[in-house]
Amino acid sequence: MAMGRVAPSVDEGAGEQRLGALGLGETVGELRAAYESGRTRSLAWRQAQLRGLLRLLAEEEVAAFRALREDLGKHHAEAYRDEIGVLVKSANAALREVEEWMAPEKASSCTVRLLPRTICCSRSVLLTLRSGRVQVWVPLIAFPARARVEPEPLGVVLVFACWNVPLGLSLEPLVGAVAAGNAVALKPSELAPATARFLGDNIGKYMDAAAVKVIQGGPEVGEQLMEHRWDKVLFTGSPRIARVVMAAAAKHLTPVALELGGKCPCIFDTMGGSARDLQTAVNRVVGAKWSSCAGQACLAIDYVLVEERFVPVLIKALKSTLKRFFTDSDHMARIVNARHFQRLSGLLQDPSVAASVLLGGKLDAKNLYIEPTILLNPPLDSAIMTEEIFGPLLPIITVKKIEDSVAFVRARPRPLAVYAFTKNAALRRRIVDETSSGSVTFNDAVVQYGIDSLPFGGVGESGFGQYHGKYSFEMFSHKKAVLTRGYLIELTARYPPWDDSKISMMRQLYRYNYVGFVLTFLGLKK
Repeated sequence: MAMGRVAPSVDEGAGEQRLGALGLGETVGELRAAYESGRTRSLAWRQAQLRGLLRLLAEEEVAAFRALREDLGKHHAEAYRDEIGVLVKSANAALREVEEWMAPEKASSCTVRLLPRTICCSRSVLLTLRSGRVQVWVPLIAFPARARVEPEPLGVVLVFACWNVPLGLSLEPLVGAVAAGNAVALKPSELAPATARFLGDNIGKYMDAAAVKVIQGGPEVGEQLMEHRWDKVLFTGSPRIARVVMAAAAKHLTPVALELGGKCPCIFDTMGGSARDLQTAVNRVVGAKWSSCAGQACLAIDYVLVEERFVPVLIKALKSTLKRFFTDSDHMARIVNARHFQRLSGLLQDPSVAASVLLGGKLDAKNLYIEPTILLNPPLDSAIMTEEIFGPLLPIITVKKIEDSVAFVRARPRPLAVYAFTKNAALRRRIVDETSSGSVTFNDAVVQYGIDSLPFGGVGESGFGQYHGKYSFEMFSHKKAVLTRGYLIELTARYPPWDDSKISMMRQLYRYNYVGFVLTFLGLKK
């Protein structure tokens, strides 16, 4: 499929569907009615939505490529790797697993577990779930009892997507939300208008149009949406807007999940291995920084930490790899719009930062293209080292010893991810133990996003809440505890009037010392 570089649209908001407050109220009401009808709870409905999404991705693939090209200049190979392919994988996995995910975690057998140093004082009854993954403990004193944990949909949820992965960050949460049985309002970013139109034109054709709705528009539409009551809101974007979303959600006590980002560091050890290992590591750094939306990705490497003595080797390998990977500017996405282009250009205008540029730095404002740029030791108090870069600029910061990188990372806000290329097991252990981040990936970068068995999410300023795979289902579900008791045994010690013997029996019960309880009940122990 031949696609030339597409120049950015002059009108970034072209084609948006703008709804007034009344229209939004009707839309939210339709979503609530669809959920209250009960149909979204069934396995058949959930599977039908996932199959519809898979058909959309297959039948409208070319149109999706075209939209991503128009919005961000993404090559169709990058678009498939980072968005469409990931979504096909996720939707297929959810379709395969949703029946198991939504099944109640019921107790099916019991085993008596004994206290240490005792034979006859059973601590509790262990109820093992049919899934074999979760265990529910019910105290023996509750016998006869049945317990289960039953996932239920939250209700009507709102998803705000970001512009940098506009298809993936819209539909990946949607997979989990419909698998969990919710009605969903999806608000794509107005900064990726072609993708927003693509979603608005197609979601209703392939999914339940009354229960899954795409709402297009700018910031004013987002503000109007937050005036309504939602059962959960997922926001992906900047910390500044996240604070606005949280403040609005607080009016209705709406739970919020935030996926934000931050400055993701990459600790680059000398590798202590072969030239092949070094080149493989550099390939992965270059791919993670420049081939994912030109560095406009929350998981992209923000800066590299490396020992001073190793800098020449690393710089040489980075330069040759960039030349080999990006033989044509068509193979790297463009900057999303003029405002972000000016922001990135401004980072380089600081004279002390400009002096640190080793490679690149050329700017093409007409086509919103910035050449892959490497900087060496820009001032740590400059904007490029205190703000998330979110673009194709890569600072390299030197340390005396690679172990010093741990303290460097710890001294800064917790990022969405920490990357480290090293074979040093002790250093890997320190990074895991002594730093805090949404994830840690060794000897690669960004790929953790595509692994469904790993949760995706931040911590602290990089966000909170996790999704992907079953974690998406759980994000949009409530785990309801259900306990059913019989009438065979009644513990009268739980009721007044109180006396010392009842207190003594309760002391034994809360220690799961059932022999002591019996002895106290019989008056043989105080």
